[in-house]
Amino acid sequence: MSRIGKSPVTIPAGVTVEVANGIITIKGKNGQLTQEFSDVTVTVEGDQVQVERSSDHKDQRAKHGLYRSLINNMIIGVTEGFTKSLELVGVGYRASSQGQKLDLALGFSHNIVLEIAPEVTLVTISEKGKNPIVKLTSFDKQLLGQVAAKIRGFRKPEPYKGKGVKFVGEVLRRKAGKSA
Repeated sequence: MSRIGKSPVTIPAGVTVEVANGIITIKGKNGQLTQEFSDVTVTVEGDQVQVERSSDHKDQRAKHGLYRSLINNMIIGVTEGFTKSLELVGVGYRASSQGQKLDLALGFSHNIVLEIAPEVTLVTISEKGKNPIVKLTSFDKQLLGQVAAKIRGFRKPEPYKGKGVKFVGEVLRRKAGKSA
């Protein structure tokens, strides 16, 4: 049995969960999320969501814990939300935002302008003497991770000086430079 899949997900106050035709819909104060599911059965009993599988087939065992985690992340998202922060490390690296447009100067010959999805809230923090920080907030964990990974992918941190776009708190594996 999947240890993650066995444990039920508790539904906090102010959150509604509806299951119909292989689609689960979760509504809360931050928004509404939907997720399709297959090979498992999802039941709502009182203030708990239970994910069960009908057999021990490999596909069903794999999806048992997956869908339980996805449902849990959806409930956390519509109640609290998720935040990811990216730090721009490098001389001349800048970030600015106007509405949902993120303007990045990452040492290329041109600035990178990225249109951010409306579900993601964008804040740029630029203080003198500190690295610029791009703060992303959303109720959809998957979309937030995808946007953060896209921004990080423009200039990944290199292992010698650590220059590039990295997550705040990310530990980089550093290499020694060439020895003469």
